[in-house]
Amino acid sequence: MKEYVLLTGASSGIGYEMATQLAAKKLNLILVARNETKLQQMQKELTTTYGISVQYIVKDLSDVQAAIGLYKDVQREKLLVTALVNNAGVGNYGHFIETSLEEELKMIELNISSVVALTKLFAKEMASRKSGKIMNVASLLSFLPFPYYSVYSATKAFVLAFTETIAAELEGTGVVVTALCPGPVDTGFNTDKMLSTNNFKANKPMHPKVVAQQGVKLLLHGKGKKVVGFTNWFISNLPRFTPDSIMMKIKKNLASQKK
Repeated sequence: MKEYVLLTGASSGIGYEMATQLAAKKLNLILVARNETKLQQMQKELTTTYGISVQYIVKDLSDVQAAIGLYKDVQREKLLVTALVNNAGVGNYGHFIETSLEEELKMIELNISSVVALTKLFAKEMASRKSGKIMNVASLLSFLPFPYYSVYSATKAFVLAFTETIAAELEGTGVVVTALCPGPVDTGFNTDKMLSTNNFKANKPMHPKVVAQQGVKLLLHGKGKKVVGFTNWFISNLPRFTPDSIMMKIKKNLASQKK
């Protein structure tokens, strides 16, 4: 029976680069995203170039029922998922009292609820087989919640805490759960407002291919959490020796628009 890596948010950015790199390692893929045209194109390219099996499933995971439906689709098609990458996510930027409540509730569904649902459903199956890998994509902001990214920061703090605790629970079962924590990445995730903040001036975005390389390595061979890049690792540790009041002022300045 063929084994598959299931990758959400596969049609662009880190997900696209991870799909390409996993395909180059001759791993079969189940690609999940909203853009069917892009998924069809990726399926054709990756099967032609690498001779692997590529399935795709169109889902909008900002509705947790779609995540549950995704698992049922995989079961119905009798596809064996031996590795899961919860990469799909969205963010926004702005004053909390001015940003869209509807968008933020969808963000919570996508970044948290669907991650929990897919992790639970596939982890149970993996544990019964005593083998499997799950990688959740968190963020540098998991360690440093930024003003103007209030809900996004909170969702990624959840992802990291959730991943670390589930990893501990599943230790010894054969299921390895990891968290990838990138800093700024040069993708369509970033809006013009985000790009005009001091943060992006001080900490240049990394190419998604570089982040994907670290993600693939962590998924296939790693444990625990991985902060991508020395600068981001250093920044993630600043709260350990910087008073909270000073740290929040630094973060607020970084998250503010450039002057």
